[in-house]
Amino acid sequence: MMQIPDPQESLIEFPCEFPIKVMGLRREGFAQEMVKALADLAPDIAAEKIEMRVSKQATYISLTIYVQTHSKAHLDQIYFCLTGHPWVKVVL
Repeated sequence: MMQIPDPQESLIEFPCEFPIKVMGLRREGFAQEMVKALADLAPDIAAEKIEMRVSKQATYISLTIYVQTHSKAHLDQIYFCLTGHPWVKVVL
């Protein structure tokens, strides 16, 4: 019989460095704006911890930002912050 995992348990061990993908329309300063938005929650993001890709048509930009997370609640706060930003279309 298959066992259903407890929703209160996390498969992620904290603290950890966690990759978050952020996508939005391509615009000047997108990466800097995302780092600025996360300044209170993840103040230690370094430039080498960000991977940037532009879509084939150069319309969209995606960032993979590696953030140091302390708990599931902290990770949830980071996602909430990014999903509420007006420049962001998708956060994964």
